Amino acid sequence: MDMKHVLSVFVENQTGVLVRVVSMFSRREFNIDSLSVGVTESPEFSRITIVVHGDENLIEQMIKQLEKMPVVRGVERLDAEVAVCRGMTMIKVCADDTNRLDVLKMAELFRAHVVDVQPTTLIFEITGDDDKVTAFLRLLKPYGISEVIRTGLIALERGEHTIYEHCEEREYYGKNLL
Repeated sequence: MDMKHVLSVFVENQTGVLVRVVSMFSRREFNIDSLSVGVTESPEFSRITIVVHGDENLIEQMIKQLEKMPVVRGVERLDAEVAVCRGMTMIKVCADDTNRLDVLKMAELFRAHVVDVQPTTLIFEITGDDDKVTAFLRLLKPYGISEVIRTGLIALERGEHTIYEHCEEREYYGKNLL
């Protein structure tokens, strides 16, 4: 069955690492739904969060290919029940004196933050999973959405487990990053 999967990839923070990882996906014709990358608590390393669709065999193949790459130090599949996944979305919506209060009340229900106010528009920032953001967008649509931009998903495993447990040098990472 073709399902959405979140992969967290712990990599050396060096020039071209993102290109190498993404190239591996494109060479093997894997489609990436979402991609986010950022430096970790140690500037020597970055973490890439990749959202892909595929069956179990395809995901296992992706993980094995990633693990073969010299710049990759660890790969972790983050299933929804064991991870916290969030993305950020900014939404510019039409809001004037006639509807501004209604739009602001909806934003409050979804814990969206106003980041810009103009005479005829509001810009909201909302974080959460795709279902939450989609529901908020659906409610805003009748008011007129001017623009939407979404970041890639980021995710961390719940509890005491970390991606460093998936690294060969796990003792080094566990002690020296905190």
